[in-house]
Amino acid sequence: MTASDDDPLDEDDDEGGLLAEFVGLGLAFAILLAVLGFTGGLFAFGDSLAVGRGYAVAAVLVLAIAASFLGMRVAAFWSILFALAAGAPVVLATLWPGPPGEFTLYQKNLRFDNAELAALEADIRAANPLAMTLQEVSEPNLALLSALADTWPHQHVCPFAAVGGTAVATRLPPVPGATVCAPGLAAMQVMVTETQRRFPVWIVSIHLNWPWPHDQADHAAALRGVLDKLDGPVIMAGDFNMVRWGASVRSLAAATETLPAGPSPGTYTGFDPLLRLPIDHAFGPNGGRVTLRPTLGSDHLGLFVELQP
Repeated sequence: MTASDDDPLDEDDDEGGLLAEFVGLGLAFAILLAVLGFTGGLFAFGDSLAVGRGYAVAAVLVLAIAASFLGMRVAAFWSILFALAAGAPVVLATLWPGPPGEFTLYQKNLRFDNAELAALEADIRAANPLAMTLQEVSEPNLALLSALADTWPHQHVCPFAAVGGTAVATRLPPVPGATVCAPGLAAMQVMVTETQRRFPVWIVSIHLNWPWPHDQADHAAALRGVLDKLDGPVIMAGDFNMVRWGASVRSLAAATETLPAGPSPGTYTGFDPLLRLPIDHAFGPNGGRVTLRPTLGSDHLGLFVELQP
């Protein structure tokens, strides 16, 4: 007996084949996006894709599981292995706390038009850090530094973009003449006293430009030249406009020989409630531990960081 042309079994086979083809193409595309996100050291476009690495890897994992149910078991197996290898560093960076230290730092992108400076001042005083690194220090936001000068009298402000400059403020004694300004960078060297030693440490505030199609790669390259000239231990924090695993951020950490403080959860709240981007970071010679602080008039959460210089 010959099956008719409109046999429902044939239709099911056709639909299954189309679904498998769709899942296979989606899986290949998600893997391609994830792989390109590792090319930021070669192409600026790759660093922009690194921002979405976690989402690309999640898509690979979901599509690989679907592919396994559609009979593509070999492709699914290798795709799952890739997703686990590529995604593990993202998960660890986002969730894993670093080791606490004795050097306390308050990191904050103020937002140029912050209308809650009094509340932010109160939060900084409650945290009582040894130093702070600030970005978007606009003309109105200089009032915050003036209000904090009684406790953090050593302040170094550098102009940057129209939204405001970068700044370092500290209660620690500065090394005379040891300050640096560069576009998107303010640095001050201070003396740190521990139980059995006293030594200089650079405190660096960073504000990187946006990634591709903007000029973050070139900006980071210029700042590497500045950071390479800093002699001695460095503590660096700021709004990097890039995830911790991006090439621009990793290159600045390499230039300062520092390790990231963790965890690195979402800090930019401009896309709330859909997502928060983890683009504010802190680094020290031995890493450190991060605790989030409220937005307080900004579109960035603050960081309270315990570092070991």
